[in-house]
Amino acid sequence: MTTATDQIDYQSPQRGPQWRAVWDAFSQNRAVPIAGSVLLVLVLLVLSAPLLAPYDPYALGSGSRLGGHSFQNIMGVDNLGRDVFSRILWGGRVSIFVGFSAAFATTVMGLLVGTISGYLGGWVDDILMRFTETFMVIPRFFLALIIVAFFGANIWNIIFAISILTWPVTARLVRSEFLTLRTRQFVDAAHVIGTPRSTIIFREILPNAIGVVVVNASLLTAQAMLLEAGLSYLGLGDPSLVTWGRMLYEAQPFLRQAWWMAVYPGLGIFLSVLTLNLLGDGLNDVLNPRSSEIHRTGL
Repeated sequence: MTTATDQIDYQSPQRGPQWRAVWDAFSQNRAVPIAGSVLLVLVLLVLSAPLLAPYDPYALGSGSRLGGHSFQNIMGVDNLGRDVFSRILWGGRVSIFVGFSAAFATTVMGLLVGTISGYLGGWVDDILMRFTETFMVIPRFFLALIIVAFFGANIWNIIFAISILTWPVTARLVRSEFLTLRTRQFVDAAHVIGTPRSTIIFREILPNAIGVVVVNASLLTAQAMLLEAGLSYLGLGDPSLVTWGRMLYEAQPFLRQAWWMAVYPGLGIFLSVLTLNLLGDGLNDVLNPRSSEIHRTGL
């Protein structure tokens, strides 16, 4: 089965950089390989929690209460005698899961709304964009507080609250790309030869718009982790699970006596968010060569 780009000279833009070009783009930003390595180590550590954690994260009496660093407790012990290192590993699993799950849900919702709005245009675009703008003007964090407080503080409600508040950014980005790409010659050529609408959307336009979506998804993952940490820090996290935000909440009364209770989960959040943002910057250089050229030349 042939497509518009097979029969007519109007060619769709290149749909993905070659591996050599990808590596060259990444290597020009020295912080990106370091960030990628740090993030990979963090993910591998938290995924290996069942093997690496020396204690049950919920077990009391893993060490002396508020005990400092030792061979048995390399990151110290919290106020209930729980091993901080074990809780860091298990808490990272939940925090990273929330980040990626919320980013995935947000991206799917944003892609759906942005694709329909950008491709159809007209009154459909007006209605969807007014709906999108309604969510954008609402302060995210405070609405998340209300949603979690009303529906209950469990992990799925937190993911839902984060997703429902962050999808408008993705929707507007996708809409903008579709509005630009639908007027290109390769799309006109597809219309001329009678290509079905669904094929034009998913085979001609969407592959060329996916770059900004991937970059935005990496940033949304970091934002979701920060939102979850903020909710947990205020005591609205899932009380049945260990998360880095929950650890910060529990460490508040003991900052003077046991600084390690707050420093290590805070460091986990900081490294995760920093590396995700640096990777997003690197992905933008790979998937948006024009942006990369402007950044290098200063034009």
